[in-house]
Amino acid sequence: MPSEEAMTRLVGAILLEQNDEWAIQRSRYMTLESVAGLSDNNVITLPDMAA
Repeated sequence: MPSEEAMTRLVGAILLEQNDEWAIQRSRYMTLESVAGLSDNNVITLPDMAA
């Protein structure tokens, strides 16, 4: 790397890009709360393996 500032900018840009990817990915999938109304079971939980 040419300088410490350049490395800091590169790492910051990578982290911002990853944050954007995570934000988009979260909105692509349904949450437990959003599917709760589709079930007759009032208690929605994750299986022990996923928790």
